[in-house]
Amino acid sequence: MNVDTYDLSGTSPRVSRLNNGYYELFSSLCLNEDIDKVFEFFADAHNLNLITPSWLHFQITSSTQIEMSVGATIEYSLRLHGVPVRWTSEIPVWDPPSKFVDKQIRGPYSEWWHEHIFSRLDDSHTIVNDRVLYKVPFGRIVHPLFVKKDLLKIFNFRCQVLKEIFNSQN
Repeated sequence: MNVDTYDLSGTSPRVSRLNNGYYELFSSLCLNEDIDKVFEFFADAHNLNLITPSWLHFQITSSTQIEMSVGATIEYSLRLHGVPVRWTSEIPVWDPPSKFVDKQIRGPYSEWWHEHIFSRLDDSHTIVNDRVLYKVPFGRIVHPLFVKKDLLKIFNFRCQVLKEIFNSQN
């Protein structure tokens, strides 16, 4: 695949229902930057503040410097519909500059597995794919009322900000 055959606008985030109470969120976008620089941005956990909507009141609360690698943990707090939530993620997969995974080990989901996959389209374009597999307590009730809508808003915001950061530079 090259830049002439790839839809540079990417795909809007979408959510699908899977088996056994699982859901999948998928999002794809193309950024006008080299894969190493894009991965470097994602490798800095503090950049989560930039790509998270302000209405979530997101704040990293880890007490130590975060060195992203297999086994690293990130602690943060946020507010979901006014309810304070503490969340801890662990990095079980770290494969620069191609992929990393964050897994919720404490938080609002029954399960959360977020794959960040980076592909070099050419020297100045990188495809960023997000794939999140998750389960929600009381999913059949809570998911359509809150979770799906919130995740789509969050990932749409994230895509918009990433395009502003990377695509306005070139």
